[in-house]
Amino acid sequence: MNEWTMMVSIVTLLFGLILGYLLNQYRSRSRLESAETEVRRLLEEAQTQSKELLLAAKDEAIRMRSQAEAEAKKKRLDLQKEEERLQRLREATDHKMERFERREHQLNKRQSRLDRMQNELEKLHQERTQELERVANLTTEEAKELLLQTVEEDARQDIARVIREVEARAHEEAERRAREIITLAIQRFASDEVAEATVSMVPLPTDEMKGRIIGRGGRNIRAIEKATGVDVVVDDTPEAVLLSCFDPVRREVARVALGKLILDGRIHPGRIEQIVEKSQEEVDAIIREEGEGAALEAGVAGLPPKLIELLGRLKFRTSYGQNVLAHSLETAHLAGMMAAELGANVELAKKGGLLHDIGKAVDHEVNGPHALIGADIARRLGMSEEVINCIAGHHGEEEHQCLEAILVEAADAISGARPGARRESLESYLKRVKALEEVADSFEGVDQAYAIQAGREIRIMVKPEQIDDLAAIQLSKSIARKVEETMEYPGQITVTVIRETRAIEHAK
Repeated sequence: MNEWTMMVSIVTLLFGLILGYLLNQYRSRSRLESAETEVRRLLEEAQTQSKELLLAAKDEAIRMRSQAEAEAKKKRLDLQKEEERLQRLREATDHKMERFERREHQLNKRQSRLDRMQNELEKLHQERTQELERVANLTTEEAKELLLQTVEEDARQDIARVIREVEARAHEEAERRAREIITLAIQRFASDEVAEATVSMVPLPTDEMKGRIIGRGGRNIRAIEKATGVDVVVDDTPEAVLLSCFDPVRREVARVALGKLILDGRIHPGRIEQIVEKSQEEVDAIIREEGEGAALEAGVAGLPPKLIELLGRLKFRTSYGQNVLAHSLETAHLAGMMAAELGANVELAKKGGLLHDIGKAVDHEVNGPHALIGADIARRLGMSEEVINCIAGHHGEEEHQCLEAILVEAADAISGARPGARRESLESYLKRVKALEEVADSFEGVDQAYAIQAGREIRIMVKPEQIDDLAAIQLSKSIARKVEETMEYPGQITVTVIRETRAIEHAK
């Protein structure tokens, strides 16, 4: 039984193997047939597409050929038209050349006629000139020179008249406008007349205090002079002593200290040193306060502390009796007002006006003009070039680089020249007037020169046979320029040149 079962299993297995093999063969043939069919289909599609591409290429080639032929035809037409246009231009050019040749021929004929006429005119002119020379008894050169002299004299007279008229109109307009601006500025600003002195006086309660100030063997007065650096003058002035020093700040310290010593009554070398030290601190505080107050009053902000200190020192400095700090404030206000009227930089004008005399705070310590000293200080403290130019140029030491510098110079002159602003000694006034006349007399052709109106005007009489009208105008300008270069004076000086011709005959 078992053997039968095994044989059935083997037969079944063999049958399954044969059946699987046959099925695999069938499947392989089916796949092979499908692949062959797909290959044939792809080949047919490729052949179809190649035919279509070939037809499309042929169509594109035909289209491009047609397009090229059309473009070539168009270019041939364009070239033909251009040829025709050039032909027409050549024909027109030929016609123009023919006309030009005809005109040139006509011009040559006219030129020949003109040459003949010119020769005839020259001949006539020569004959007329000879006749005129015979009649006038003058050669051509002499007549020409006489004519040129007459024309030159007439021209000089006309030029002088025109110059006078133009200068008069310009002067009138400038003077009117300047008068308006300066008058408005002065009306808006008013200040006191000068009342400062260059020597400090300390009042004493009694003349006995002089002995206490001098001390035993002069020890007190020596201690005061050593501690303050000033000279104490004890003279016959009743109930007063004088303090003299080139440094106004030292003089103020000495004045404050001596006043405290007089009030305290205890005057000896030890006490003197203590009081002087305290007075120095008080004066330093006053200097700072005055500098800050001046900057605030002028409306100038952002000044370095060193400049504030130098401004405060000007409180104790005078020039011709005028307080320099008050003068600087006055200049700042005037310059700012004029700048506002002219549309200039008001802040720059005020700052330049306030600082223009800053060099006077240290001019007793540094050699040179105070304007250049002040400009150097401002440059080292980082001020702008415009402000430096306002300081350096207010007395002409440097050329003006901006309008505000000119306004500062004008405001400085106004502040110093107004009535009551400064005191001038009789001796310096006489020297200035004499120097003014000497400047005028140094020019050739001047007959007499007179300084009038307290040296504000100089009138010059010239020799009429040496100076004509045009030369008189030039002479006034030259004298004014030399006065500006060689003299120092407040305000302005008017130079008037008078040329007078007199014809005198005596009836007998």
